[in-house]
Amino acid sequence: MTVSIERNGPVWTIVHCRPEARNAMDPESADALQEAFLAFDADDEAAVAVFYGEGGAFCAGWDLKYAGDLADDMPEVRKLDFPSDRAPGNGSALPRGPLGPSRLMLSKPVIGAVAGPAVAGGMELALWCDVRIMEETAYLGVYCRRWGVPLIDGGTVRLPRLVGLSRAMDIVLTGRKVPARECLDIGLAARVVADGTVREEAEAYAREIARFPQICLRADRRSLYLQQGHEVWDAMEREWRNGMEALEREGRQGAARFAAGKGRHGDFGDIR
Repeated sequence: MTVSIERNGPVWTIVHCRPEARNAMDPESADALQEAFLAFDADDEAAVAVFYGEGGAFCAGWDLKYAGDLADDMPEVRKLDFPSDRAPGNGSALPRGPLGPSRLMLSKPVIGAVAGPAVAGGMELALWCDVRIMEETAYLGVYCRRWGVPLIDGGTVRLPRLVGLSRAMDIVLTGRKVPARECLDIGLAARVVADGTVREEAEAYAREIARFPQICLRADRRSLYLQQGHEVWDAMEREWRNGMEALEREGRQGAARFAAGKGRHGDFGDIR
């Protein structure tokens, strides 16, 4: 089994288990990760997922041993082409990405717990996560630059949106190692933690997020994605329409709890 799921209340930890290959991605793992994240998104009790690679490596990218055996016309890869109508979706509505879940647009947050390398396609998987927490010696990088393998799992889309075009161009063109501390400095990592602790730290982070009212949290997360690429006024209108449902379903009740005395003087111990 290349993927395992560990459930702890509202937090799921989805673990890629190919440590002998530094969690390089093969078709079996890609299918299993796609199924795991779809199951997480569909489960009403699940709120936040942690994505972790077993054995000290997040993901070393596409399994180049497998890729080197592909036929010249690569039918195994071409079958993952986008449909002609380009309709976004999840599950059967859209073929999985070569690295698995990279095309999914989930309704709930995913926290990337990055130890060791997250390189080539592994970097693309890390960028797919909403937040990345990295160990001190973890690193990202377009290591596939050396082998003529392009970024086809969202790397050239997500990276410049996170760090800007100039920094993204440097990282993509050079294929250099981007250490955890630099990732923190340029906005690729939210936190850097001690080696050997990233799963624990990411799960604690996920539990804290899971404590909040989830309708509002998911609406704000969705709005952050929806506003990209739009002019300010259009983006603000989208934010308004996206947020109104959450306000009606959850916000009024939360305001009433505050009015009744909850959260006074910065005491947020009981916020649900």
